[in-house]
Order: sequence, then C-alpha cells, then structure tokens
Amino acid sequence: MINYGNQRRALHATSNSRGGKMRLIKYRVTNFRSVKDSGEIEVSDVGALIGVNESGKTNLLLPLWKLNPAREGEIQPTSDYPKTTFADIRANPGKFKFITADFDANSLMDKLVALTKLDPSQLAVLSVGRFFDGKYVVSFPQYAPKTTVSASDVSAELANLISALGRADALKSEEQLKATMTDAVQSLAVAVRQDWSQTELSQGIASLTKLLPEQPAKTSTIVPRLQQTIDTLSGWLAQVKAPAPEDVEGVADLVLGALPKFVYYSNYGNLDSEIYLPHVVQNLERKDLGAKEAAKARTLRVLFNFVRLQPKEILQLGRDFKDASNSGRQPTAVEIAEIAERKRERSILLQSAGTTLTKEFKSWWKQGDYRFRFEADGDHFRIWVSDDRRPEEVELENRSTGLQWFLSFYLVFLVESQGDHEDAVLLLDEPGLSLHPLAQRDLSTFFDGLTKTNQIVYTTHSPFLVDPDRLDRVRKVYVADDGSTHCSPNLRQAGADAAQAGAAYAVYSALNLNVAESLLLGCLPVVVEGASDQHYLTMIKALLIGAGKITPRRELVFPPAGGTKTLRITAGILTGRDETLPVVLLDGDHMGARMASELTSGLYKGEERKVLSTDEFAGFNGSELEDLIPHQQFVEAVDRIFRAPDQQFADVASKDAAIVPQVEAWAKRERINLEQGWKVEVAKRVKANMLSRGLEGIDGSLVEQWVQLFKRFDPETP
Repeated sequence: MINYGNQRRALHATSNSRGGKMRLIKYRVTNFRSVKDSGEIEVSDVGALIGVNESGKTNLLLPLWKLNPAREGEIQPTSDYPKTTFADIRANPGKFKFITADFDANSLMDKLVALTKLDPSQLAVLSVGRFFDGKYVVSFPQYAPKTTVSASDVSAELANLISALGRADALKSEEQLKATMTDAVQSLAVAVRQDWSQTELSQGIASLTKLLPEQPAKTSTIVPRLQQTIDTLSGWLAQVKAPAPEDVEGVADLVLGALPKFVYYSNYGNLDSEIYLPHVVQNLERKDLGAKEAAKARTLRVLFNFVRLQPKEILQLGRDFKDASNSGRQPTAVEIAEIAERKRERSILLQSAGTTLTKEFKSWWKQGDYRFRFEADGDHFRIWVSDDRRPEEVELENRSTGLQWFLSFYLVFLVESQGDHEDAVLLLDEPGLSLHPLAQRDLSTFFDGLTKTNQIVYTTHSPFLVDPDRLDRVRKVYVADDGSTHCSPNLRQAGADAAQAGAAYAVYSALNLNVAESLLLGCLPVVVEGASDQHYLTMIKALLIGAGKITPRRELVFPPAGGTKTLRITAGILTGRDETLPVVLLDGDHMGARMASELTSGLYKGEERKVLSTDEFAGFNGSELEDLIPHQQFVEAVDRIFRAPDQQFADVASKDAAIVPQVEAWAKRERINLEQGWKVEVAKRVKANMLSRGLEGIDGSLVEQWVQLFKRFDPETP
C-alpha cells in the first residue's frame, strides 16, 4: 500500500473526464463517530440503510461523503472523531483509517494494465481508504504478489535447456563449451529442491551468465538457447521484484483522479421558507455552525453559486442610495444610471438562472411541470413557483415541503457534482420524510430511474421507501449492546433484541403492505374485529378446504379492523372497485351488537345480510369467535400459556357459556395478569396445534357450523 498525501491537484486535473469514473462495489466504516466497524456494506445500483431514529444511519453515509477531497467533505475532529478514542486519534490522526471503499476498476483497466504490466484479473477491484489526517491509501485486493517461482517450473525450464543442448549440433570449436554448459546446468537442476525466491533466481541467473563466452560465434546454436533460459529466469525475477500496483508511478494519481463525486444531502439542508440575506452572509462565513445550520448554509451557498451572484452583492444592490441619503444630497444622474444598470444586470442574471433551473429541473423530475423565478427584494431573496395546474406564482415556502426537498436536493446535486452528475454517487439521508406515502413510492421509482446515471445510497425508516422486490439492496442498522452502530444484511428480527427488531420493522411493514395489496386484489375480504379472529378463520378455512368441505370461488382473506371502533372505517376502505361492501363478522357481545346495529342502519343499509354475528352460529347470545373453537383445544392453550399456581383453567371452564369472560374471571381469581393481546397468543397456539391434527377428533356438528359460516361469507361457495 502507498500512503498518498494531498492529491487535490491531481484529482482536479482529471476529475472532469466523463466516463472514466469508477463504480462503488462496497465499503467499510471504522472509527467514525459511533461506528466501530460497520462490516462490509455492499452497494449495487441502489443501497438502502434502514433503522430506527438515532441508530447511526447518518454515520454510515458521511464517511463516503468525506472520501471527497472537497471543502464540504473536510474532516471535523469534534464531530467525526469517535468519542471513545478521541484523544488517541487527535494525537496521531494519520494512524487511524475511518473508511475503505472498493470500486470496480474496469473503466480504468487499459491505463492500469499499461502502467503496471499486470493481468487485468489482478486489477479488477481497487480499494481507496482515507485516514483522519486526510491522507489516502490505494490498494488492489485481488492482487497477489509473486514472491517465488515454483520448483517444478524452474526444474522444467532447466530440463528443457539440458535437452536442447543435447540435441544441438554444436560447432567444432564449441564442443568443450557445450559439455561445460551441460554439466553446469545439470548441477544447477539437481540443486533445485524448493521454490526459488529472489535470491535463488539471482544466483541462478548469475551462474548461467558466467557460462556465456565473451565473444560467441555468430553461427552458434547453444549460446542463444542458454540466453533464452537466462531471459526466462530474468523475467521471473522481474515479476518477483515488481512493486505492488499501487506503488507504480502514476497509478495512485490515476485512481484518485477517477474517484466518483459523492453528493450528500439531508433534510436539514432544505431551503428556508424565508431567505434573509444578512443572515446568509453571516452564516456563510462562520465555521462554528451546528449540523442543521451548516446544512442550510451549504444549500444556500449552492443556490447562490447557481444564480452566479454573491449574497453580499445582492444585498448591496438592494440598498440604492444609502451613501447619498446619509450625506443629505440627491444622487447624481451618473449614480442613478450606474445603479439602474447594476440592478438591470442583477435582474437579467436572476431571470436567466430561473429559466435554466426550470429547464433542467423539468428534465430531471418528471412528476410535475414546475416553473421557477428568482427575485431579490431589499434584504430578502425569494423563489417563486408555478405549474400547469396552479399557474399563479406562489412563494416556495407556501408550496409543499416535498417540492422544497426536491428543489434543495437538486441544487446540491447539480452544483456539487459540478455538472458531471452522471458519475456522482448520491448519499441521501432520510429522503422524502415530508412526502405523502404515495409520493414516497414515486420517489423510490424515481431512484430506479436515476440508477441509469448514478448510484444511490440512502437511509430511511419508512416502509414506502423499501422495495419488497429488492430486499437484496437493504441493510439493517442498529445500536449494539456496546453502544456502537452495526450494519447487517440479515434482515431477520433477532429474537428479543428490541434494537434489531426495530431496525427491521420497515422491511416487515413493506412486506406486509406488498402482501396485503396482492391478497386483496381479486380476493373476497371478510372484515373481523381483531387479529385473533383472523388466526381462527384462516385456520378453519385451511381445515375445511383440506377436507374438501368447501371449495371457495375466490381466495378468502380476513383483514382485522383492530376493534369495533374502527371496523366501519376499515369496511369502507376495503370496498372494492365495483363498490361492493365486504362481509363483516362481529362478536355477539355488547360492543359487537352495538356496531351491528350502527352498520345495518347506516353503511350497510340495504345489505344487512353482509353483517354477521357469531351468535347466529354459536347458538347463544354474547358469544365470540372463540366459542366456535373446539373447547378442549382452547382450554389446553390457555393453560399452557398462563400457568396458574393453584387451579388450572381446565378445572373450571364450562362449555355452556361464553369462554372469553370465563378466562378473564379465572385469571382475576388466580391473580394472573392478562396483557393486552392475550387472545392473539392463544389463537396462535390453537392454530398451530389444530393445523397439525386436521379435522380428526373435532365434533361433526361444530364442523357443520363452520361450513355454514363460510357459506354466509360467500353464498356461491359450493
């Protein structure tokens, strides 16, 4: 490896060569803020880092941004050094590397091969790391240095030489030389007992070179053959002595010059609703801003770079006759003309910048036809926006925060990538938080479109920004027991580890949304009160279909409403495209009966047959779906989950009354705490047991009740 110091000049000299940038493959963060070692984070076209708030997702993006040798990517000791080793790193920053990134080197292959004379397979991947002192290190992970030549190769070469000498028709004057050569080479071949290193190769070449006559005959056949073997050994020696590719002159310059731009953007950088120029001037000059203020200042700097004006200049142009008015005199005609010309120039520049932004933004973000206009008014700088649906101009702060995010991100993207944004790697911290869920999905689709020209790594905790069909691009970020940030491709919830479960929640939610959409499309939904009802009915459906008792026309699904309070809303949402209301199954208790009355007199008026009650099938009032479950299996599940110190539930449970109130009364007597959701846990156990047993042992009359219930769900079910 080679420590490469300040390469900014070399980097700037070659960074504008389009098509020569490298593609990021994976990276590893170490010793950065709360990250001890992230492990390898693979990056394809799009990489998503998911996790809860404060899990350290940002700390896995910023090191990539700081791989840029740009002003914005400068390392800030107080912010970027890990607190646990702050003193050690401050004392010797050149000893601690905070990031290593691997790149696909194909775009540089011809130049690398020309410089190093190595096989392309050894140069296919290159690695760039950066230390806290700003220095870089370049290496080639697939390069395997040649330190020895195998004994078999050496022996074969010497054997070939001996054979060639034996066959050679030497000149009469070379007969003694031929014999001497043959004896010396045979002795050398006998001595080959192990692989030859640089030392053995040098000695072998020297011993063979001594055999060459000072003035060989021009027609000699044995001298050229000996020279051929010397050349072969010399080639091997050159390979053994060859420097690592990163140590070859020009390689590090080439690699660092081809680094892609890393453009980092967070919500903190959204443009302010009011751009007050005096504050902008102050903040752009300050070095002690916090993260949020620094991000806003950065976006404003980019904005004014885009309009090709400095805030100071705009501010000065807005103060017309300050010097003249302070002196009590009227401005001269020359002064008026000069100021008018400057203001006209400012107006033209702002108009031109607005036209350019409108054109370029339209080609980039195709979700709306927006038009932008910049305006400077005294101490204030404003951005006006209009579109086809709302042609009247409105200030940016009065448009959606989603548009503000896109505009702010685009300006940073456009300017920081220096217009060569086809090669930039975009690092987006919690993008689209202010967007509607459907707009977040549009954003996810937008990312896929950008991958034609850019790689993207983003952080999120929104399930709408996790593509269930591309979970290979997702990495889970969480805080480990030692307080450090960890990153893992294992998206499975790790048992009782709340940190990892929370990190994976976005993935599970995304999967649930995807499954829900696919299930409801073309299915027959039956709305139930809770998740326990869903488990029971799914179990009953599987048992009846498996036994050939029912053959439903469409897939039956049982979305839970989460209680009677939200059941009416859920039923309304699940109304199909043909405006058909779904069947509703309610418990026969007080709340269920009340909801049934409200539905049949309101939303379901005229379709009362679709509002079902468990009482119709249990044969008594006040029932719940649990009363349609085999008594013995339900009781056993309760006793296994809630172990009473004195009396088991099986000893007191009765078949002649609603079972759920019995469980609650028994638990109260036995001082057992029934936590919220206890019915769901019981349902899961009953479901698992009964699905493994089938209908065997279940009373036939109960099975017939189930069949009649499912025929009410879909009257056309055979």
